[in-house]
Amino acid sequence: MSDYTPTPEDRFSFGIWTVGWQGVDVFGPGTRPPMPADRAVRKLAEIGAYGVNFHDNDVFDFDASPGERQERIGAFRKALDETGLVVTTATTNLFGHPVFKDGAFTANDRDVRRFALRKVMDNLDLAAELGAKTYVCWGGREGAESGAAKDVRAALDRYKEAFDVLGAYVADQGYDLRFAIEPKPNEPRGDILLPTIGHALAFIQTLESPDNVGLNPEVGHEEMAGLNYAHGLAQALWQGKLFHIDLNGQHGPRYDQDLRFGAGNARGAFWVVDLIENSDYSGPVHFDFKPPRTEDDEGVWESAAACMRNWLILREKVRAFRADPDVQDALRQAKVEELAQPTLAEGEDWRAVRAATADAEALGARRTAFELLDQLALEHLYGVRS
Repeated sequence: MSDYTPTPEDRFSFGIWTVGWQGVDVFGPGTRPPMPADRAVRKLAEIGAYGVNFHDNDVFDFDASPGERQERIGAFRKALDETGLVVTTATTNLFGHPVFKDGAFTANDRDVRRFALRKVMDNLDLAAELGAKTYVCWGGREGAESGAAKDVRAALDRYKEAFDVLGAYVADQGYDLRFAIEPKPNEPRGDILLPTIGHALAFIQTLESPDNVGLNPEVGHEEMAGLNYAHGLAQALWQGKLFHIDLNGQHGPRYDQDLRFGAGNARGAFWVVDLIENSDYSGPVHFDFKPPRTEDDEGVWESAAACMRNWLILREKVRAFRADPDVQDALRQAKVEELAQPTLAEGEDWRAVRAATADAEALGARRTAFELLDQLALEHLYGVRS
């Protein structure tokens, strides 16, 4: 059996809020005590993580005084320095406090929108100071539960305005930061704006600086909508917009489960690893999961370590799948590589296609070998091939 020990080259990172989640849900309070950000950093370093992502209020409380804020940032920075963990990404909590009950960038109340922008600018300063390269934007409260409460076209105007303002702020400050939008269809709002990868990709093209804005798709968020996460990642890569990924587990279109990576749709996880490992994606392999509220402190770190271990297990299986001669033969039978060949030959235009003839019956009878290919993948996933 391989040694599934993570290394810095694996670029594994975690949100401070993941291991620090207390297990709160709508039916009951937390089952674990609060965890200071500096402790999370030290424990993540112990289990082999490379980097961390943080909300501002993961490090210091929403209502922290300036002195308290600096004290908590100092402890966080000290833990980073002593462990060598890298701040890969940062984000802002625009969903927890009641001020954001109707959203942040798209709240009907103009004063709330201005407050949200200032809060983000404050944390952009800290993110740049700590060396983050990507700034994740999850609009969890940007949406509505009823039709009349929100003018969606005006809300999208305000959403665009917010990204344009923040993009100008980053440029004027000279920060080396890119924005990554994280789509989600619902929860906590009944319907969230920019609910899927496709919605977000279309929105980005309306911005004043679209080149500096990309995506941070999450497994659970796409699968909540019944979508194929690996296909969404592929389109984001195709459009040069995959700036970050959030990995967890999900069992189909239900509430956002945030299971450890690989614990939900294992078949989907296999293809995610296959795609990322065989692409030019160079960002963090980031886990955005929540240890179940049944777990104690020891269980928190067991589940975090399992996220990395499951990625490494699946990576080994993906590599074996791609190297398997039977798979390579099935790929040839399935004509997978032929899809990369342009439909028009060099020098051809529509006239050549218009003039061509074909035997539709013969074409329809050609073998695809798709079932064979998929079965081989499952056999590698199930561990009967190596």
